Amino acid sequence: MAKKTRKVKPSAPVVDEGEARGRGLAPEAYLEVPGETYRPYVNAADHPLEFTLRAIFFGIVVGILFGFANAYLGLKVGLTVSASIPAAVMGVAYLRLWRTSTVLEANLIQTIGSAGEALAAGVIFTLPALFLWGVEIGQAKIILIALLSGTLGVLFMIPLRRYLIVREHGRLPYPEGTACAEVLVAGDAGGSKAKDLLWGLGIGGLYQFLMKKDLLGLWPEAPKVRVPGFRGAEVGGHLTPELLGVGFIIGPRIASVMLAGGVLGWLVIIPLIATVGQSAKSPLYPEVSQLISDMKPEELWRQYVRYIGAGAVAFGGIVTLLRSLPTIWESFRQGLAGFFLLAKQKGESSRTQRDLPMSLVFFGALLIIGILASLPERVMPVGWLGALLVTLFAFFFVTVSSRIVGLIGSSSNPVSGMTIATLLITALIFAALGHDGSALAKVAVLTVGSMVCIAAAVAGDTSQDLKTGFLLGATPRYQQIGEFVGVMTSALVMGYVLALFKKPLVTGELAAPQANMMALVIDGVLNESLPWTLVILGIVIAATVEMLALPSLALAVGLYLPLSLSTPIMLGGLIRWWIEHRNQDARLQAKRERGILYASGLIAGAALVGVLAQFLYVLAERSHSVENFLDHLQKLTKMGEGHVAIGMFLLMAATLFAMANYAEPAGKGGE
Repeated sequence: MAKKTRKVKPSAPVVDEGEARGRGLAPEAYLEVPGETYRPYVNAADHPLEFTLRAIFFGIVVGILFGFANAYLGLKVGLTVSASIPAAVMGVAYLRLWRTSTVLEANLIQTIGSAGEALAAGVIFTLPALFLWGVEIGQAKIILIALLSGTLGVLFMIPLRRYLIVREHGRLPYPEGTACAEVLVAGDAGGSKAKDLLWGLGIGGLYQFLMKKDLLGLWPEAPKVRVPGFRGAEVGGHLTPELLGVGFIIGPRIASVMLAGGVLGWLVIIPLIATVGQSAKSPLYPEVSQLISDMKPEELWRQYVRYIGAGAVAFGGIVTLLRSLPTIWESFRQGLAGFFLLAKQKGESSRTQRDLPMSLVFFGALLIIGILASLPERVMPVGWLGALLVTLFAFFFVTVSSRIVGLIGSSSNPVSGMTIATLLITALIFAALGHDGSALAKVAVLTVGSMVCIAAAVAGDTSQDLKTGFLLGATPRYQQIGEFVGVMTSALVMGYVLALFKKPLVTGELAAPQANMMALVIDGVLNESLPWTLVILGIVIAATVEMLALPSLALAVGLYLPLSLSTPIMLGGLIRWWIEHRNQDARLQAKRERGILYASGLIAGAALVGVLAQFLYVLAERSHSVENFLDHLQKLTKMGEGHVAIGMFLLMAATLFAMANYAEPAGKGGE
């Protein structure tokens, strides 16, 4: 089969650079060499198709798809997964429909598409706290917050590119960005792994449709049983595709620590509270009306363990931040140099070195500050003080986030710790100025924190995308415009997504652990109402775990979440453990990659059907015909027992194992 070669100008010094390198990235992509001397996959002198309408359109579709998926996943379990590689795979698959397609178009698709996932993460980690307080907020306000803060994240990253991506090449590996470049190069050379992702999307969506109680409801989603001999203890599992996929992606170590947190909460702390408090004659604070002896395990978790988990999560996030302090300071110091570096290079003519102008960064940031400060309180109650805090914290943490993801990857970016630090400082400033725990003050503090969170998350993703573009030879200016497009379109749908899931958030069907924690932090500072004994207990637990050299944040999230969410995640982690311990080198890399793509598809498929079910539920409340259709649909089916749910879940897990286990390295029957 003949290989496809890139078109180059006759005058180019290297006529077939890609062929000479085996259609792969240059060895210098992984070496510590001056970024200015790196030879990208597409020569800087070439001008292939890149910023095209078809790439922009499909990038928007991919961004909305994975934005929906990550919003649903984050609200359910407090975790999000990077969409960069799945977006790159989808881009390669789609663009291969055209003979004139190029690898730079595929790169633009993943740039726009992954921006939606990053923005969704920032939104769902913070803004659902408004619903938990009972604050009515329209979709337009959510869209405005997401749009302004996402734009701020991209703007502040523009001047940092030349330093962090080019000057620091080889010292900052940017793992997801480099992996994305490899996927795109492999696709350009003739391989396509999109079918693995699409199989996962189909299987995950079908499973969710058959299981979801609002749709067919053939078996229960979360079967559970009481543990005999342990008062108040029970075990169960939310047997869903997205949790299985998350477990495979995060791997056995993080999955097992999360499970340990769940076991500690539900099989140790809750039974201990139930046993110790069964003889109490009056409610124990923070519960004010019910005796412990009358409370169910879920109620004990909500009134006691939740605060312990919040303390542990806050400690884990802040420790992650403190551990990064040397990097934070160095990133900030050198990031400032990046601003001046861009200003000095206005005359740069090379296509691969053209950024958006510094004037856009300056006036764009100034415009956002002005909008925030001038909006009336009923729209956005931040004022000049809030606008100033947003700018300072966003500038600082965008710089930090952009460098940290270069070292440890987007999945380990301590955005929650940055947000907690922002909320604590902002809440203390507001409290010192005499603001009490009124709804207006809480909304103002949360708005500042949410904007910083979104800006930091988007900046981290932007830096990974720019690294991919640097390795491939993309035009930075087009990528930066693509980031703005991704932020804008995803912001438009995030308001609708949160409005759609308002009821499950309020009822607790969706846990939204980060948003709950943000609400607790703000309430505690402004109202002085935190049960500090429980919070400090959580801090002590997390500190102990940290001293054991285990990831305290993972255990804290497991402690905060119901155990039923950690058990299926563990199964996904065990499947990956088996794959990694039975294979090595190229075979292991192929199997891991195929498994991650299939797992990403499971997550996306399940999330899309989950959004569909919630959409139909909202329609049913407004339309009798839709309500009658759903009632008729559910009468045709009968809910299976718990063992049916377990059997179907294990069958789905078997498809994940089979998909990953039977992958072969390229050149040995693989793609």
